[in-house]
Amino acid sequence: MRDNLFRSTNDHALTILPSMSRPIGIDLFAGAGGLSLGFEQAGFDVVAAVEIDPVHAAVHEFNFPQCQVIPRSVTELNGSTIRAAAGIGDCPVDVVFGGAPCQGFSLIGQRAIDDPRNSLVKDFVRIVRELDARYFVFENVKGLTVGKHRKFLLELIDEFKESGYDVVENWKVLNACSYGVPQDRQRLFLLGAKRGLPLPHYPSAITRKPGNASTNLPTAPTCADALDDLPDAERFARLGASDEVRITRWKKAEGYAARMRCMNVEGWGFGYQREWDPSILTSSARSSHTDISRERFAATAPGEVEPVSRFFKLHPDGISNTLRAGTDSARGAFTSPRPIHYRWNRCVTVREMARLHGFPDWFRFNATKWHGARQIGNSVPPPLARAVASEVMRALGEKPKRPKKTIRLGSEALLRFGTTQAANYWGIANPIGRRDKKSGSKKRKQSEIRWESGFFELVH
Repeated sequence: MRDNLFRSTNDHALTILPSMSRPIGIDLFAGAGGLSLGFEQAGFDVVAAVEIDPVHAAVHEFNFPQCQVIPRSVTELNGSTIRAAAGIGDCPVDVVFGGAPCQGFSLIGQRAIDDPRNSLVKDFVRIVRELDARYFVFENVKGLTVGKHRKFLLELIDEFKESGYDVVENWKVLNACSYGVPQDRQRLFLLGAKRGLPLPHYPSAITRKPGNASTNLPTAPTCADALDDLPDAERFARLGASDEVRITRWKKAEGYAARMRCMNVEGWGFGYQREWDPSILTSSARSSHTDISRERFAATAPGEVEPVSRFFKLHPDGISNTLRAGTDSARGAFTSPRPIHYRWNRCVTVREMARLHGFPDWFRFNATKWHGARQIGNSVPPPLARAVASEVMRALGEKPKRPKKTIRLGSEALLRFGTTQAANYWGIANPIGRRDKKSGSKKRKQSEIRWESGFFELVH
């Protein structure tokens, strides 16, 4: 267990302060770090990441050891505590970004944003204001833009305005496949700036869906572009008990796959290069499927849904469907519905999910398939995050700088934690709670705290 919740502020400052020539970002509801990575690749130094799930927090610390992870709910924090943890003193915070979990949004009452069940969204606004951030990026589901949920979005914009921020009111839902990601994934992004500063623009699309002839943009990478160079995990007995194996001979990688393997500087963007061993295939634990399941997978045409499992079968010349997170243990611990590989009669591995999401191969996830898949499904694809972050960088009037420093990744023990072990490591109470072994659900009190992928929601 750690001696205390945060790293020594002085020790941490020594890590961060020499590179203060790069703009500073802070990630709220950070998860494993999809937004963190995208902003880093755009040229920001992400100095703090708030994430209440201790397993996610541990994985974030492994991949971003130069960033101060704060394993708490945002409700317990304020701008001063985040600054102190990050060791940045009075340095200006250039951008705060994150996506408050949306599962618990309540629309009851005159002002939905004042409902206690929506408090995490209001906490996001509060922390932006307390940090006096120059810019913010709020990410969420596209459903906030339609129907009755639009009211909540309009109230959120008003809340930012009352806090001294201008907002790009012609908000946009961005699709990851428009930004070089082999996945159909649509997310709302709300962009804002401290009053008086120039507002950022939304990034222009750089790719199109395969088969979409309405634009002359290049086609987004396909599933085959993303996965063809990866060996079949089922060839390696070791992957039945481990999530990693050394590969002596790799297939040739080009284009998107070469970027994911960081075989050129483009794969790193303006982020810090990590010390890693590219000969090791990671996050590739094998799945167990019955012969009957494999027969059904084989009989399903690429691009179609297998009728029993409802799993989507990838098409080599198409893109993936939206990769989802499954549920946490408070809501049944249902496994993420991983798609079926187009070539092999099995579901894709966590590493293959990561490729379809835009995470480079050095980036690691929890060693279990359940946690690893959930970490990907909950995250923003890094290339999409980078596209948005680059527009914030442009609005700041800054030119991104490629750092010369190489970072050593964290201890691999951080990748092996279960929830209880991770909570013990951080020295915090387990926020997930134990499930009733008999019923498969959590024992409830009259009023309970339910964990929702990065925040607590009061349920009566």
